Amino acid sequence: MCGIAGAVSFVEDMREDMKIYENMQHALLRRGPDQRGMFMSHEAALIHTRLAVIDIDGGRQPMSFGKYTIIYNGELYNTEELRSELCGDFGFDTRSDTEVVLKSYIKWGSSCVEHFNGIFAFAVYDRQESRVFLARDRIGVKPLFYHDTGKKLIFASELPALLEHTDVPREIDEHGAAELLLIAPGRTPGCGVLRGVEEVRPGWCGYYSAEGLHLWEYWRLKAYELHESFEQTVERVRELVFDSIRRQLISDVPVCTFLSGGLDSSLISSVAASELKKQGRRLSTFSVDYRDNDKYFQKSRFQPDSDPEYITCMAEYLGTDHHWVVVDTPELMAALDEATEARGLPGMADVDASLLLLCREIKKYGTVALSGECADEIFGGYPWYRDKDIRMTDGFPWAQSTAYRKRFLCDDFAERIDAEDYVYSAYRNTADSAERLSSDTPLESRMREMTELNFKWFMQTLLDRKDRMSMYSGLEVRVPFCDYRIAEYLYNVPWEYKDYMGREKGLLREAMKEWLPEKVLWRKKSPYPKTHNPAFLEAVTAKLRSILDRGECRLTGIVKREELERLLRHEDRVQWYGQLMNLPQTIAFFIQLDHWLEHFDIKPRLS
Repeated sequence: MCGIAGAVSFVEDMREDMKIYENMQHALLRRGPDQRGMFMSHEAALIHTRLAVIDIDGGRQPMSFGKYTIIYNGELYNTEELRSELCGDFGFDTRSDTEVVLKSYIKWGSSCVEHFNGIFAFAVYDRQESRVFLARDRIGVKPLFYHDTGKKLIFASELPALLEHTDVPREIDEHGAAELLLIAPGRTPGCGVLRGVEEVRPGWCGYYSAEGLHLWEYWRLKAYELHESFEQTVERVRELVFDSIRRQLISDVPVCTFLSGGLDSSLISSVAASELKKQGRRLSTFSVDYRDNDKYFQKSRFQPDSDPEYITCMAEYLGTDHHWVVVDTPELMAALDEATEARGLPGMADVDASLLLLCREIKKYGTVALSGECADEIFGGYPWYRDKDIRMTDGFPWAQSTAYRKRFLCDDFAERIDAEDYVYSAYRNTADSAERLSSDTPLESRMREMTELNFKWFMQTLLDRKDRMSMYSGLEVRVPFCDYRIAEYLYNVPWEYKDYMGREKGLLREAMKEWLPEKVLWRKKSPYPKTHNPAFLEAVTAKLRSILDRGECRLTGIVKREELERLLRHEDRVQWYGQLMNLPQTIAFFIQLDHWLEHFDIKPRLS
């Protein structure tokens, strides 16, 4: 994995802004601490920082071949198959997937992305045609933001690097304010929150040339008739999941796994431990917990039990070299600012911060880790898939809080934003875009909508979180359930199969039952752990109080002060987002928002 950035113009000389590009590269060093490189011409500046995982010596970037130069962030899991397919046309000088991506583009042009199984964001500059090709992986695991000035296209893996370019506005308008207060920590697909900043959407690619920027969708979830029995479906799921995990274990550096004691991470750890054992190696696994959580844990509908018992069970069952990372409130508070800087936006508060701290510890032992994200979205694991009332409710099932959220908009923005329409329109546009079959029952049609909504919104929030928190410490995290073949197939599997035995992810449990002990196999879903220590609520309350007591406070230029004061009185306990963000996390979110405005020097601008 790596960091990429650059700028392309056909009316300005890129070589005149060398200091700016050095600053952009410096902002990406955490993503790529091992090597750095830069390509400069009068039309293009291509910037790279590398986290070396495959072919340490041969995969340096930018990489050029003939008239083409590539900068690439990602990992292909079908590299060897593609190299074999291409070897009749090209010789290869390295074992790196970067060279395979570049030569795939040379052979197939823009359709090269249809040949890739992996996670990626890359740019290929064609100096003869005077154009650059940009692409992002199907699922959206790797990021790519951009700003089009009209004369120049500026792009980067992360917002902090993009903001190092002086042509990128450090401003938010009413659209950005709506994203921050009505949608965040999620984001509307393609939205970069800052004025004039966008993101290449998952499954999109395109060209920038003298004619401007033209992007198009090359992949999406498609509906088709699936004529397979339940037994055949179980076998196919088993094959796909196993093959995805096996492919993603390939690395020239140590590989480990996250282990929460839940179904998804436990499955990945089980397969990984088995594969490494064949090589005479022992898997390292990592878990996070919070100081005194055993004392303060509160069972809820979303978190029916805590993780340690199941983690211990899995670590002993697999015989892994297990590591606990225990986080206390002072560390969590200190990491809130770092997590904001890592994401480039305010995010999931302590849930982001604890993941950042966990990734920092994992990096001491390895460079690549496998994680269980996205199984819930694809296999239907969330409560809102299975609760009949919630799943039929019109609106985002993880954020039924628009009426509460809009109270926080300061008057200047509130006058320009129709909060209910902003959120509902975003929801409806995505739900309506779900591809269906005329033969779908009303339930199957709704479940396709639910998959599309989760795929394009909730899952992207978690992928953002995992990429930024891990890459901040130069840790590459792979997500086997994000294999597009699994997503394509499961989109067309009947809901009754997915809901096997009336259990969340029942199909996945049945398909992989030989890989887990019964206790873990049938454990009720529990999300990523958060702190239950009352000290955290006390700490975030005191911190936000100190922010509001400052002489000058950027936060109140966007957020209504009286609503923040009300929040500090703990009068309301409204679920802000998803299963994990309630009162303490809502307060922490505003702490992160304040730090984001200050650290990145963001100013409001009314249009």
